[in-house]
Amino acid sequence: MKRKMTAALAAVALGVSSLAAEAESLKIGFLATLSGPPAVLGIQMRDGFLLGVKEAGGKLGGLDTEVLVVDDELKPDGALTKVRGLLERDKVDMMAGVVFSNVMMAVYKPIVRSETIFVGANAGPSPIAGKACSPYFFTTSYQNDQNHEAMGKHAEDAGYKRMIVMAPNYQAGKDSIAGFKRHFKGEIVDEIYTKLGQLDFSSELTKIAAAKPDAVFVFMPGGMGVNLVKQYAQAGLAGNVPFLSAFTVDETTLPATKDTAVGLLAGAQWAPDLDNAANKAFVASFEEEYGYAPSLYAAQGYDAARLIDGALKKAGGKEDKAALMAALKEAPFESVRGDFSFNTNHFPIQDVYVVKAVKREDGKFVTQTVEKVFDDKVDAYVGECRMN
Repeated sequence: MKRKMTAALAAVALGVSSLAAEAESLKIGFLATLSGPPAVLGIQMRDGFLLGVKEAGGKLGGLDTEVLVVDDELKPDGALTKVRGLLERDKVDMMAGVVFSNVMMAVYKPIVRSETIFVGANAGPSPIAGKACSPYFFTTSYQNDQNHEAMGKHAEDAGYKRMIVMAPNYQAGKDSIAGFKRHFKGEIVDEIYTKLGQLDFSSELTKIAAAKPDAVFVFMPGGMGVNLVKQYAQAGLAGNVPFLSAFTVDETTLPATKDTAVGLLAGAQWAPDLDNAANKAFVASFEEEYGYAPSLYAAQGYDAARLIDGALKKAGGKEDKAALMAALKEAPFESVRGDFSFNTNHFPIQDVYVVKAVKREDGKFVTQTVEKVFDDKVDAYVGECRMN
């Protein structure tokens, strides 16, 4: 396995070394959750972004690029302090990243109010897609509801009549259930909201067993998802009550859940087997660089770097911010997702799939596409954005 670029190494390997180069440099503050049980999400997102920078020769848009990687520790208040340091002390040209929506909601306004271009690579809270949209914010991920909407439609099409839904009690959790319910028209027997970071689901699983729903839908990212999938099987529910999810069964959790999760379905806008040249090259390059299978978090981070690179080239650099923002709107890069464009709120218009956990011949556990649920999916909040 080749070494990973840490934050410190990224600063050395990708940074500028002289005052003469300073004028032709680009400094990006990259905020991610890199500690605790959900760290794998931020690590994947960071590694994807740094791979995109490396493949550009360390020069996004031809500018010597320094990436300042900062761990938000999944603490909104601490993240806000760190972002202020990046903006005021480090004088970054752009911000990028952010895994969790509670962190995004804490740092979003200070960033866009400073008129700093912000390229998100995961969290997509509904307020930011709607009434709080900003010309300075773009995201290469999704609006939070989108992947959950795919599973709501899948559940409706599968004929399930009674379902229990479960998610952490924070913005993304609320968006997930709103998205699922937008397309599932049957009875929601119970809406269960857990603490963010909860790892013991015995009480919730007892409720599910007693209610005997046709199926369950869950959103539990990172370590939460690992524990839930394992405990679901241990409780005897696997095979009896179908388990549908989003951001719960993916390449960040499968190395831990392994065979327990094989066959489980999830909603996603990306999978390693998407059949396009950019994706094939990305997956091969990522596994060669880091030695593990990329997830959608890595794909989104990679696309964020490629978006910045393409927009800088189109705008002729960073100095004309209006030209750069106009270039970003055009999404001048080849996405690993294939179809990709920005809507008027700067959230993606993209295809969304049902994917399934499988074990590859080489022993790695990954997801693969089962069916396309939405073609060129538009998020539900774009009509509330004042940029329309």
